[in-house]
Amino acid sequence: MQNNSNRKFKIQEVLREIVSNFINTETNKTSLITVTRVDVSPNLSSCDIFVTIFPESAEESALNFLKRKRIDTKNEIKKKMHMRKIPFVDFKIDEGEKNRQRVEEISQNIND
Repeated sequence: MQNNSNRKFKIQEVLREIVSNFINTETNKTSLITVTRVDVSPNLSSCDIFVTIFPESAEESALNFLKRKRIDTKNEIKKKMHMRKIPFVDFKIDEGEKNRQRVEEISQNIND
């Protein structure tokens, strides 16, 4: 069991790096898109790629851009990774990271 979770963790980290680099080359730099984490399903058939987008006002358009690039992203993964089956890719806003940033911002304001 430990070996399987270790493999999944490695796959998630490699996917995070591949997708981060791909997004960096594909975006027009009007917003900053950061891949915060990748969650791969247990059977490796799908993966959710969680991102944060700055400025927050560009979230909707940037997320739509990423969703339009799903096939290109999957092709990039196929080129860089040697997996029998490439997972279905979906992009999501990392709400947990956004909440963490808000808490940090609030605590900074309290301490000032």
